[in-house]
Amino acid sequence: MTDATLDWFDTYLRGERGLLSPSPVSVHIQGEGGGWRELDDWPPSADPVRWYLHEGGRLGTMPPANPAPPDRYRYDPTDPTPSFGGIGMLSGGPTDNRSLEARPDVLVYTSEPLSEPLVVIGPVGAELCVSSSIDHCDFFVRLCDVHPDGRSINVCDGLRRLGPGSIRRGGDASFTVSVPMWPAGHRFAPGHRLRVQVSSGAHPVYARNLGTGEPLSSGTSTRVADHAVYHEPGRLSSLTLPHASG
Repeated sequence: MTDATLDWFDTYLRGERGLLSPSPVSVHIQGEGGGWRELDDWPPSADPVRWYLHEGGRLGTMPPANPAPPDRYRYDPTDPTPSFGGIGMLSGGPTDNRSLEARPDVLVYTSEPLSEPLVVIGPVGAELCVSSSIDHCDFFVRLCDVHPDGRSINVCDGLRRLGPGSIRRGGDASFTVSVPMWPAGHRFAPGHRLRVQVSSGAHPVYARNLGTGEPLSSGTSTRVADHAVYHEPGRLSSLTLPHASG
């Protein structure tokens, strides 16, 4: 980051040439076989593909075809789901998420091993069909790259905070929540699997939701939340990834 900044200053303040790429965008693609790419624009052209959550913790590009019970978990603000890697200033970056995924307040959905490499470059977002026992709640979604040895390395994530005015429940008490996530630049190598986590916190990167609507800095009471995530026809949950070429 320091070298790139100095090159920019040297180019535009000192008039030096040949330091910057002629392309307006340079992106580092993480993952095995990644590397730097020069792009003409951001985001680059890509094919948005939905990856659907299925019962049994499965993840795939075909939507569920049969009815299925939702997956449930409980979020307790007195034991908030912790942050592992990601965008944390001091604790961020890629890290093995297996101990996080073993918690009872984290749902996990994993694809079959890839037969070919998959490169994703650009915006990422999730759309979940959920229900909650309270109106003040969070939904956190994370994409991971699962290596053949079992390591689950975070790629990108995002959190959506909801309140009474942003929830529109249907007749079955379920509602849809869109979770914007950080953009991705990642190459999933053959033999690797995609994994999606769903939880309700990443503390302290995101302040814990007390569940009461009280100010985060001064609230003193908490409420436990019981959440359900649906994955069946008519109540689909998915993650949209920008599939890029090459």
